Amino acid sequence: MTVAFATGVCVLAALAHVCLVFLHVAPSTAVSQRYERQIDAWIYPYFEQNWQLFAPNPESVRLRISARTAAMAPDGSRQVGEWLDLTAVDDAAVRHSPFPSHTAQNMLRRAWAAYDQQPTPERGRMLQKYLANIAAERLAARTRHSFEAVQLRVVSTPIAPSAPSTPANVSSGGARSDARYLPWWQVESHDR
Repeated sequence: MTVAFATGVCVLAALAHVCLVFLHVAPSTAVSQRYERQIDAWIYPYFEQNWQLFAPNPESVRLRISARTAAMAPDGSRQVGEWLDLTAVDDAAVRHSPFPSHTAQNMLRRAWAAYDQQPTPERGRMLQKYLANIAAERLAARTRHSFEAVQLRVVSTPIAPSAPSTPANVSSGGARSDARYLPWWQVESHDR
């Protein structure tokens, strides 16, 4: 009886998932327009569908995403940690792995790209929390102190179009970097 019930729940969940993904990727209909909020709540950020596997967009900027922590000291002042280059951590993990995961290669970059597209306020809050959680998780693995807030710094450098004599994705010497500092975001306390 329990096995049959569990199997039924799994089958219903799988059917609901397939239907919601179909409504997300199919051309717009009255049903998909009416339930757009519910469909988006299920799809983003974990089940997002796109065509980049078949026609990827070449990167036009090189991103360096760094993060730092903050904690309240006993005297009430804010103790701010050093910047950790999260992009360099990802690059090192990919470079030294014979089978790098798609997550290690793209999670941080795609989370930033989704957040930076100025989505709706509701989705923006969700993406802010997602980005803050990625940073907090990676910082917690590399810091020895407790913290309650994180701040991100995103440095973008334009990538010059490749010419026949230069390798692809080499930034031009005159490219000017732009740094963007995000506000402090509260995260779940990471005690050490």
